[in-house]
Amino acid sequence: MEYKPTIGLEIHAELKTKTKMFCDSPNNPDEAHPNVNVCPICMGHPGCLPVMNKKAIESVIRVGLALGGKIAPITKFDRKNYFYPDLPKGYQISQYDKPLVSGGSLVGVRITRVHLEEDTGTLGHDSEGKSLVDYNRAGVPLMELVTEPDITSAEQAVAFGKELQRILRYLGVSDANMEKGEMRVEVNISMNMGTKIEVKNINSFKAVEGAVAAEIKRQTELLLKGEGDKIKQETRGWDDVKKTTFSQRSKESAHEYRYFPDPDLPPFSTDQFEIEKLRAELPELPEAKRDRFKTEYGLAESQVELLVDEEDLANYYEEAVSELKEKMDSTGSPQGRNADVGLLYNYLTSDLKGLMKEDGVSIGECKVVPEHLAHLVSLLQAGKITSRQAKEMLSVMFKTGADVEELASKNESVGGDVLRKAAEEAIAENPNAVADYKKGKEASLQFLVGQVMKKTKGAAKPAELQPLLKELLGK
Repeated sequence: MEYKPTIGLEIHAELKTKTKMFCDSPNNPDEAHPNVNVCPICMGHPGCLPVMNKKAIESVIRVGLALGGKIAPITKFDRKNYFYPDLPKGYQISQYDKPLVSGGSLVGVRITRVHLEEDTGTLGHDSEGKSLVDYNRAGVPLMELVTEPDITSAEQAVAFGKELQRILRYLGVSDANMEKGEMRVEVNISMNMGTKIEVKNINSFKAVEGAVAAEIKRQTELLLKGEGDKIKQETRGWDDVKKTTFSQRSKESAHEYRYFPDPDLPPFSTDQFEIEKLRAELPELPEAKRDRFKTEYGLAESQVELLVDEEDLANYYEEAVSELKEKMDSTGSPQGRNADVGLLYNYLTSDLKGLMKEDGVSIGECKVVPEHLAHLVSLLQAGKITSRQAKEMLSVMFKTGADVEELASKNESVGGDVLRKAAEEAIAENPNAVADYKKGKEASLQFLVGQVMKKTKGAAKPAELQPLLKELLGK
């Protein structure tokens, strides 16, 4: 019998708001000191009333619109009751039967719901092995997205998670950094729609892929041995060292949480959020940007994917292309125009990104503005500077933010008497290469070209050097 996996995802993402979900304590994921961003409301002190964060609600609505979901006309918050040290109230304010968003889809996977809740605190351990609780995160607005069980492989699960991460970043509602816990993935897996296992709080896409693959393998092996009864409904964790899942606890059912409407937060209408206005204000999303970049710039799929994966990089590229086109000859052929755009892509994603990686800076922190990178490429395309000069100048521009055209005026390609003198010196200093060339060894000519390039510090044009050397060598 063939066993096929059925996979659904539950993805949590912390929202970017100034304050927490139901109080005015700061929402600062980078706060290093424990238990400073807290107040009586998020700590669950008696008699303290919560107030809804309108920005957080709007953020989830925008996500729902981007995914093609239906926004609930009336919605409410519920109390999800359970006891755990990182939950100061003894319950979590969440949504149960009336989520903000229902339906929608992403990369071919149907979405069940998207709702809003508050995050829990975080647990840590000291050097003596004692458990410590930090409530800075408790009460932070947390979006939860639940998919239908449409996913059938680890690769598909990762593709869905990455695309959702891009959308959250494009919308500006969450940084969704998994390494910081701002986006957390839970995977529900069963074989042939049998007993469902949940693997919780996976903190990287590599771990998502590993956990899904390992759990599929574990369940399949038990079924093939006739030990399907050992697959019990439970919550499991992921051991990144052993590359296996491990049992944590039996899986809770919804009735065990004793959901009931939060008495301090009345149901409310979403009409106040001007849904159609929010829909009209949605930015260009990753899939639309992919299609446009392929059509407008003639880039390959892999090139488009690299740009779209980082919105700031894509925006930088577009600004640079726009500037480059202004610099180009209006009578240039379409082929020439595409070549320029491709050259710009190469300098951005290879040379400039390489410098950024070395220095540990983001595209937003880079001193090379799009306009200057475009100028650099236009000078190179026009033959006013050599490739070697372009790379050297880009390095200077990266460090200083200097005007590329000012640098170019100081580093124009040498020619005339200067070039002839350098060629004559190279010939005089390399008699063996000259003799070999006269015997018919063409490689010796390239050696002499290299020697002249060294003398001119890369400022000579190789295309001009070959005929000059042949002239001086009498051949």
